[in-house]
Amino acid sequence: MTEEVDVQELAIGVGTVLALVLYGYGSFVAETILGVDATTLAVLAFAATFLAVALLHGAYGRRDFALAHAAAGVGLSLVALSSSGPQVLLGILLLAAGGAYVAIKTLRARRDVTDTAG
Repeated sequence: MTEEVDVQELAIGVGTVLALVLYGYGSFVAETILGVDATTLAVLAFAATFLAVALLHGAYGRRDFALAHAAAGVGLSLVALSSSGPQVLLGILLLAAGGAYVAIKTLRARRDVTDTAG
């Protein structure tokens, strides 16, 4: 018998837990970790989660989802690290575009499965 593991779910779970731990550390223990703001590290950990999911989608042949997750990850990284308004705006646009694409395609796929099964 073959056991299936949802690697996307696992990657998102690990990335989210890491981001929450970094954020909690920054909120309750110390504001910085090795001189870097802990909240920024938490946001970057979450952005790295998007990028990891992009790699997973690329490995499984879903290049459209890979590109959308990569855009969201880069966008979130830009928001976290930007020093000017235009950079933040670009980051927000990338994050919104990637997230919107994933949301729309996921809803359509679920609707198609429901229509086929029902």
